[in-house]
Amino acid sequence: MLKRLLTLTLVAVVSVTGLAGCSGADTGLTGNYREDTLTVIETLRTTLELPPDDPNRTEIRKKAREQINDYAARYRRDDRVAGLRSFTTMRTALNALANYYTSAYEDRPIPDKVKDRVYQEFEQVERALRRENVE
Repeated sequence: MLKRLLTLTLVAVVSVTGLAGCSGADTGLTGNYREDTLTVIETLRTTLELPPDDPNRTEIRKKAREQINDYAARYRRDDRVAGLRSFTTMRTALNALANYYTSAYEDRPIPDKVKDRVYQEFEQVERALRRENVE
């Protein structure tokens, strides 16, 4: 009985606050798909350009990971954007980077080959966003 009560309480809390509120992180995303996509691209470009000896590297990469998670959670089930070329290409780029930003590999450098591919995908996303009519 106690287990059911706790389960119902948890469901009520999640439905009222939402899952995004659980992270406690302000990722800078607004809910506008186009703006959020460009924000994530800019953040990740900045993160990819960090020198390996930057003292804030771990913290910056952690924030990038939080932004990736928030972006994916916000838009992956949104039917307005799920089939868009910009979104599918963006997900490919995010998936390529996500493993490098996990805590187990947070100090591992991202290979130049991966960076080059991700930069190309970012350019494709930006071109697609200019053609697509979605906010």
